[in-house]
Amino acid sequence: MDMAHRRIGPRKTIALVAHDHRKAQLLAWARARRDRLESHQLIGTGTTGIMLARATGLEVDSLMSGPLGGDQQLGARIAEGRVDVLIFFWDPLEAVPHDPDVKALLRLATVWNIPVACNPASADFLIESPLMAGTYDTQVPDYEAYFAERIRDL
Repeated sequence: MDMAHRRIGPRKTIALVAHDHRKAQLLAWARARRDRLESHQLIGTGTTGIMLARATGLEVDSLMSGPLGGDQQLGARIAEGRVDVLIFFWDPLEAVPHDPDVKALLRLATVWNIPVACNPASADFLIESPLMAGTYDTQVPDYEAYFAERIRDL
């Protein structure tokens, strides 16, 4: 499969998401890294986004609640190239009713080559990376060429 390039500027769009049992952990993490987050555009799903804005004083674009469609809204933004980093503190020990949506969100991040952090340690590695402060050229699969080839072969 051919690869296309996408240039990510120094101001990243960071999606911040947390399951209920991980919200306090994400809030504590974000408060402690407020100085790193303030130079980026932040988006969050539902109450997580609202709670993050209150806890940090930063502007957070809040989508719908995850189970009510926020995961799909965020997934659409990833597919459109409008999310650069996903920080998703999910709870591996708790089943959630919208688990298929969660898996789809993680799948889309992988499909579109979006860096993902699932816990405070991986989030620290991402936010502290020198790549967060500069321009980064990432490769994404050229799905248009892929589908054009498949249609041609039909």
